Amino acid sequence: MSDDVWKRAEIESPCVKICLIHPEARICIGCHRTAEEIADWSRMTPDRRREIMAELPGRSLTLGHRRGGRAARLGQA
Repeated sequence: MSDDVWKRAEIESPCVKICLIHPEARICIGCHRTAEEIADWSRMTPDRRREIMAELPGRSLTLGHRRGGRAARLGQA
């Protein structure tokens, strides 16, 4: 049997499987895309996906820094 049957044209994606929309920034804390971009991703052209991916590193700055969570509350941070 040919291996061609198992080949798929995967859509390049920045998804890191940490899917949670930040309530203030309105972007995913994992991949930094908006909910609209995530929903439309499979229908976007490769060029549009590359444009968005080029913007993602700068978007991470809008999320701010974590305050330490449980460790900080317990004085362990």
